[in-house]
Amino acid sequence: MSVAKPTATRLTFIMCLAEALSMTGFAAYTTLLPLLQKQWGLSNSEAGAISGFMFAGYMVSVPVLTSLTDRMDSRRIYLGACLIASAGATFFALYGQGFWSAAFAQFLIGAALGGTYMPGLKTLTDHLEGPAQSRATAFYTASFGVGSTISILVAGKIGATIDWQWAFWFGAVGPVLAGLLVIFAMPMGRVRAAAHHAGALLDFRPVLRNRKTLPYIIGYAAHNYELFGQRSWMVAFLVFCATLQPEHAPMALSAATLAAMINVLGPVFSVTGNEMAIRFGRQRIIFLFMTLSGTIACLIGFTAAWPWYIVVLLMMVHYGSMLGDSGALTSGAVAATPPEMRGAMMAVYSFIGFSTAFLAPLVFGMTLDLAGGNKSIAAWGLAFASIGIFGVLSPLARWWYLRRT
Repeated sequence: MSVAKPTATRLTFIMCLAEALSMTGFAAYTTLLPLLQKQWGLSNSEAGAISGFMFAGYMVSVPVLTSLTDRMDSRRIYLGACLIASAGATFFALYGQGFWSAAFAQFLIGAALGGTYMPGLKTLTDHLEGPAQSRATAFYTASFGVGSTISILVAGKIGATIDWQWAFWFGAVGPVLAGLLVIFAMPMGRVRAAAHHAGALLDFRPVLRNRKTLPYIIGYAAHNYELFGQRSWMVAFLVFCATLQPEHAPMALSAATLAAMINVLGPVFSVTGNEMAIRFGRQRIIFLFMTLSGTIACLIGFTAAWPWYIVVLLMMVHYGSMLGDSGALTSGAVAATPPEMRGAMMAVYSFIGFSTAFLAPLVFGMTLDLAGGNKSIAAWGLAFASIGIFGVLSPLARWWYLRRT
C-alpha cells in the first residue's frame, strides 16, 4: 500500500513551526540588553559585540553545515544544531555573568542557527519546485520573524516578572522540540551520491561564478546588515525614547512588548513582498523596499524625542520595509540555483549575509559611543544611519546592475 506524498502546505507548516520553535532563545539577549548592560556595566561597544558574537558563531558553522546538506540527510544536521542551541541557552542561564560568558553563549546559539535556518530551508525546498517552492520559501523566511517575535515577547515578559535567567531556560526548550519535530515529521531531502561530489566540501567557486545568484547574495548581505543592526538595538532605543517623553509612553506596554509588536509585521511583509515580486518582478520590488527602509533608517534615530506613537509607527514602517525584500531575495536565489548546488549556494548566501549581520550591532554600538553615548539623540540618529546607508545607495546599485545585464 503506497503512502500519500505530503502536500506542500503540510511540509511548509511543519518547517515553519520548527523554525519558530528553534528560535526561542534567539532574541533573549537583545531583549534583555538594557537590563544586562546596566547590571554588568557594559559599554555600548561591548553590548553590541555580544550581539555580534551570535553572528560570528553563525559564520563559522554555516559554510560547513549548510554545504553538508548536499551530501547527507539535512534533518540530522538540523537536530544536532537544535541541541547546540539548547546548550547555548542553558549555558547563558547558568553561567552568564559578564562579557565573555555571554559572548560564548551567544556564539553557540549563533552556531546552532547556522545548522537550522538554511538547512531547514534546504529540507523544505528539496520537495518542492516552481511557484510552490517560491511561496514555501517566503513563508519559511517569514517564520524567522515569527520565531524572533515569540523570543522577544516571552523573554521580555519573563525578564520583567521572574528573572532574566528564566528567559534563557525558555530558550533552551524550544530547539529540542524543533529538532524532534523535523526528524520525525519531515521526509528525507535530496542527497547527492558520493560519485557526484566533484569538488571539495568548501569549494564555493562554482557558486560565486553563477552570475544569476550573485546579485541575490550581495542584496542579502545589505539586507542583513540593516535588519540585524536594528533588531539588536530596537528594545534599547525604545527604552531611550520612553525616558525622553514619559507622558506619551504607553504605561501598559513595555519596550519589549512594543518591539514584539513591531517584529510581528516582518512575516506579513516578507510574504507580501514575495507575492509582489512574483507579479511585478523581483529586482524592482527588492530595490524598492531596500531604498525605502534605508531612507527611513537614516532618519528614525533623530525622532527619538517625538511622541511615542509616532516613533513606534515609524519603526513599524521601517521594519516592514526591511522585511519586504526578504522572501524575494531568498526565493530568487533558490530558484536561480541548480538543485545539486543548492546547499553550497545557501552556505555562501548565509555566510556572506550574516558576516554583515555580525558587523552591524558592533558598528551601531561603536557609533553610539563615538557620537555621544546612548543618552544623545544625535548619537542614536547617526547609529541608525550607519545601518541604513546601504539601502540609501541601492538605487545606485540598481543602476550599475542594469548596465551590467
